[in-house]
Amino acid sequence: MTEFPSRANNQPDLNASMAQIVVGAGTPTVDGLNFSPAVFFDRDGVLNVDTGYPHRPENLTLLPGAGEAVALIRRRGYRAIVVTNQSGIARGLFGEKDVELFHARLVSALAKKGGAIDAFYFCPYHPQAMIERYRCDHPDRKPNPGMIERAIADFAIDRSRSILIGDKNTDIEAALAAGIRGYLFTGGNLFDFVSSILPPSSALEA
Repeated sequence: MTEFPSRANNQPDLNASMAQIVVGAGTPTVDGLNFSPAVFFDRDGVLNVDTGYPHRPENLTLLPGAGEAVALIRRRGYRAIVVTNQSGIARGLFGEKDVELFHARLVSALAKKGGAIDAFYFCPYHPQAMIERYRCDHPDRKPNPGMIERAIADFAIDRSRSILIGDKNTDIEAALAAGIRGYLFTGGNLFDFVSSILPPSSALEA
């Protein structure tokens, strides 16, 4: 089951991103205790095939090793958080509800491979948006680090032990701006890629 917070108004809110917390996968920690590391994933081109503004649940295809990679990082004690620009909303190609439904299908597909996502953060804004209420250079739009910073606050993330995996330079720039390490994924098997960059499990127990 996925919980979808509603928008407060139709004006760009520079202090709030769109967020979906996956019920049961993890509860946000806001008291500053029990800091945990996280792996931040870009979505399209990392977890699922990027077909060009993918938004139809029936067309979702996981990239090889995606579910297994998410399962691995959860076993290692990391939170799994998705941070994704979704300018297709600003361009009028689909709506916020379509993104939420796509994420619900992604959750289901990853679960079949043992993977679970703690939260999705998506940014619907774009400076040249066709839809006026989404037209701004929002601090959540990568390469800005807003979505990462919000997740760090929401989940009490230890940024010194956290990483981001993305397929574009803007993903890596956002990671660096947030003070975490960024890794560029250029294709192939995501499980193999994640396995090669994670520290030994004992490092999380130090």
